[in-house]
Amino acid sequence: MKLPFLTFAFLLSFLVARAQHGKVMDNLTLNSKILKGERNFAVYLPPDYETSSRSYPVLYLLHGYTDNHTGWIQFGEVLQLADNALIKGEATPMIIVMPDADTGIPGYANTLSGKWNYEDFFFEEFMPHVEARFRIKKEKRFRAISGLSMGGGGTLIYALHRPDLFSSAAPLSASFGPLSFSEMKNYAYVGYDESNYNEKDYETYSKKYNPLELVDQLEKDQLNSVRWYIDCGDDDFLFEGNSLLHIKMRKKGVRHEFRIRDGSHNWTYWRTALPSVLSFISDHFHQR
Repeated sequence: MKLPFLTFAFLLSFLVARAQHGKVMDNLTLNSKILKGERNFAVYLPPDYETSSRSYPVLYLLHGYTDNHTGWIQFGEVLQLADNALIKGEATPMIIVMPDADTGIPGYANTLSGKWNYEDFFFEEFMPHVEARFRIKKEKRFRAISGLSMGGGGTLIYALHRPDLFSSAAPLSASFGPLSFSEMKNYAYVGYDESNYNEKDYETYSKKYNPLELVDQLEKDQLNSVRWYIDCGDDDFLFEGNSLLHIKMRKKGVRHEFRIRDGSHNWTYWRTALPSVLSFISDHFHQR
């Protein structure tokens, strides 16, 4: 039976449009021995994932304080923005993985007390799990990390702790955590308890988790093995720390992109940042 031309044209346009849309799953879990319970995470799969057999590059996309693994989906519009970037040819197909760092003690670091070791979970359990569960390329070249605010801080910490694992790192409006002992009480993800910690503990924490100190600890060649994209709004309250990181990297000869754009610490800003991040990391994913 022949279909009327208009019906055929409509069906064809529907199928083409559908083929250009990726898929988001926001109710995935894994069991963690390190954190002693189930952990949630979300994944964006590119449009051709279910019709191909090939493996894909991966972007670990970290949320901010008070959000969870659904933040980039609900407010960041990751599905629409990633699909649009692919359609425009501004990004290569990739898998985007969004962990939950808000259940339990919020944050991406290990706490000073050692009772909540999220960083250990991320590298020892989470990454191996998702890279085995999905068709993800496991070489450094095809692995990138980005995040906003607290997740921007997590991006810096992870890439600076493990420059051997990430080809690109793109912190957005990055939080640097407490920059003095008196500020520790304002950061729940440090695991701070005023009755137990002192200034020496703050120094210990800073040496391990303050990005400015971590840059000092690494060799120039190690830092330049990662492609850096640092972005922060000109009206963001975290502007100073991000600017200091730019200055420190520049003085040390670390290659990086530094963007100060009009905007503040909000989703309107981060939604406009994500397409540039996808383009930046895709440049390294591509064959040269």
